[in-house]
Amino acid sequence: MKKHTFLSFTLLVMTPLAHASVESSLLGLKSALLGSVLPIFAVIALGFAAFSFFTGNPNAKQHLIYAVSGAVILFGAQSIVDLIERVVR
Repeated sequence: MKKHTFLSFTLLVMTPLAHASVESSLLGLKSALLGSVLPIFAVIALGFAAFSFFTGNPNAKQHLIYAVSGAVILFGAQSIVDLIERVVR
Protein backbone atom coordinates (compact mmCIF):
# COMPACT_ATOMS: atom_id res chain seq x y z
CA MET A 1 0.00 0.00 0.00
CA LYS A 2 2.79 2.43 0.90
CA LYS A 3 4.64 1.63 -2.29
CA HIS A 4 1.53 2.32 -4.38
CA THR A 5 0.86 5.62 -2.58
CA PHE A 6 4.46 6.74 -2.98
CA LEU A 7 4.44 5.87 -6.67
CA SER A 8 1.22 7.75 -7.35
CA PHE A 9 2.45 10.78 -5.40
CA THR A 10 5.74 10.73 -7.31
CA LEU A 11 3.94 10.59 -10.65
CA LEU A 12 1.65 13.47 -9.70
CA VAL A 13 4.50 15.68 -8.51
CA MET A 14 7.10 14.82 -11.12
CA THR A 15 4.92 15.05 -14.23
CA PRO A 16 4.79 18.87 -14.37
CA LEU A 17 8.48 19.07 -13.52
CA ALA A 18 9.39 16.75 -16.35
CA HIS A 19 8.06 19.25 -18.88
CA ALA A 20 10.13 22.14 -17.52
CA SER A 21 13.56 22.71 -18.95
CA VAL A 22 16.56 23.50 -16.82
CA GLU A 23 16.95 26.90 -18.46
CA SER A 24 13.37 27.96 -17.73
CA SER A 25 13.68 26.73 -14.15
CA LEU A 26 16.87 28.74 -13.65
CA LEU A 27 15.31 31.83 -15.24
CA GLY A 28 12.37 31.53 -12.85
CA LEU A 29 14.71 31.18 -9.90
CA LYS A 30 16.76 34.18 -11.06
CA SER A 31 13.70 36.37 -11.43
CA ALA A 32 12.36 35.33 -8.03
CA LEU A 33 15.67 36.01 -6.29
CA LEU A 34 16.48 39.26 -8.04
CA GLY A 35 12.93 40.54 -7.98
CA SER A 36 11.90 40.02 -4.39
CA VAL A 37 14.21 38.09 -2.09
CA LEU A 38 17.52 39.92 -2.46
CA PRO A 39 16.10 43.48 -2.25
CA ILE A 40 14.28 42.49 0.95
CA PHE A 41 17.59 41.35 2.46
CA ALA A 42 19.22 44.62 1.41
CA VAL A 43 16.49 46.69 3.09
CA ILE A 44 16.68 44.58 6.26
CA ALA A 45 20.47 45.03 6.38
CA LEU A 46 20.14 48.79 5.94
CA GLY A 47 17.52 48.87 8.70
CA PHE A 48 19.78 46.89 11.01
CA ALA A 49 22.69 49.23 10.28
CA ALA A 50 20.53 52.27 10.98
CA PHE A 51 19.23 50.73 14.21
CA SER A 52 22.74 49.95 15.41
CA PHE A 53 23.80 53.50 14.51
CA PHE A 54 20.94 55.04 16.50
CA THR A 55 21.53 52.82 19.53
CA GLY A 56 25.19 53.81 19.69
CA ASN A 57 26.72 50.47 18.83
CA PRO A 58 30.51 50.84 18.50
CA ASN A 59 30.46 48.68 15.35
CA ALA A 60 27.74 50.78 13.70
CA LYS A 61 30.07 52.33 11.16
CA GLN A 62 31.23 48.89 10.04
CA HIS A 63 27.60 47.68 9.86
CA LEU A 64 26.71 50.67 7.71
CA ILE A 65 29.62 50.07 5.32
CA TYR A 66 28.66 46.40 4.96
CA ALA A 67 24.99 47.22 4.49
CA VAL A 68 25.61 49.89 1.85
CA SER A 69 28.09 47.76 -0.10
CA GLY A 70 25.72 44.79 0.11
CA ALA A 71 22.79 46.91 -1.04
CA VAL A 72 24.77 48.18 -4.01
CA ILE A 73 25.60 44.61 -4.98
CA LEU A 74 22.06 43.32 -4.38
CA PHE A 75 20.26 46.15 -6.16
CA GLY A 76 22.80 45.98 -8.98
CA ALA A 77 22.58 42.20 -9.20
CA GLN A 78 20.38 42.28 -12.31
CA SER A 79 22.95 44.42 -14.12
CA ILE A 80 25.74 42.12 -12.99
CA VAL A 81 23.84 39.05 -14.23
CA ASP A 82 23.08 40.75 -17.56
CA LEU A 83 26.77 41.64 -17.97
CA ILE A 84 27.82 38.05 -17.32
CA GLU A 85 25.20 36.75 -19.77
CA ARG A 86 26.47 39.09 -22.49
CA VAL A 87 30.07 38.02 -21.89
CA VAL A 88 29.19 34.32 -22.00
CA ARG A 89 27.19 34.61 -25.21
